Amino acid sequence: MSTASEDNGAGRNGAVQASATAQDIYDAGMVVRREVLGDAHVDRANAAKDSFTEDYQDMITRIAWGGIWTRPGLSRQMRSAVTLTALVAHGHWEELAMHVRAALNNGLSRDEIKEILLQTAIYCSVPSANSAFKTAQKVFADIDAASPSNEPN
Repeated sequence: MSTASEDNGAGRNGAVQASATAQDIYDAGMVVRREVLGDAHVDRANAAKDSFTEDYQDMITRIAWGGIWTRPGLSRQMRSAVTLTALVAHGHWEELAMHVRAALNNGLSRDEIKEILLQTAIYCSVPSANSAFKTAQKVFADIDAASPSNEPN
C-alpha cells in the first residue's frame, strides 16, 4: 500500500518525482523538448548557448519541459492550445511561430490552430489575433515551401 505523499506525486507530476534527480528531470525535459520543437530547433538553441545563456537553457529544459510538459494532466495538444493563446495574449510573435510548428508536431491541425486563433480574437484582442494569423500563415507557407512534394521533378 502506498502512502498519501506517494499518491500525491506518482503519476501526476510527470518527471518531477520525489526520487528524481535534477539530471533525470533535465533528461525527461530534453526528450519532450525535442519531440515538441524538433531536433533542429533544440540543436540550434544548444549551439547558441554560452556562459551567459547556459543557465537559462538549463532552467527552461528542467522547469518548462521537464517540470510542466511531462505532466500527464493535459494532452500535448491541449498544452499547445494554451501556449498559443498565452503567446498571442502577450504578443510574443517569434515564440508564437515556434509554437505553431510545435502545435503541428503535437497533432493539432491547421484548422484547429485557426480555431484557437479565432478564439484569441475575442479574449486577447482583434489586433493581436491579426498578428497571430499573419505569423501562423507565414509558418504554414514556410512549411509548404520546404515540403518535398513542392520540389521540382
